[in-house]
Amino acid sequence: MLNSEKKKVSISVKTSPADKEQAAKIFDNLGLNLSTAINIFIKKSIVEGGLPFEVKDPFYSKTNQTELNRRFKKVNSNQDLHAHHLLENSEE
Repeated sequence: MLNSEKKKVSISVKTSPADKEQAAKIFDNLGLNLSTAINIFIKKSIVEGGLPFEVKDPFYSKTNQTELNRRFKKVNSNQDLHAHHLLENSEE
């Protein structure tokens, strides 16, 4: 083992108390503590050269995009359009 690998440094991560508790329970069930789990994440990220899982916005999912395109086509062809009326301000 290299000397640089023997030294350890601390990092600080901010999260909500609820998220910390949930993660700690999950990792505990796997026989890990938070520190070990975070170190596994870091090592796996290094091996992968990035995050070890895909991060994506569900807005761009194929299902959502298909539905949005269907609705845009209806609007463009003036199908199933309903007039919306603004509510009058009762304080005036």
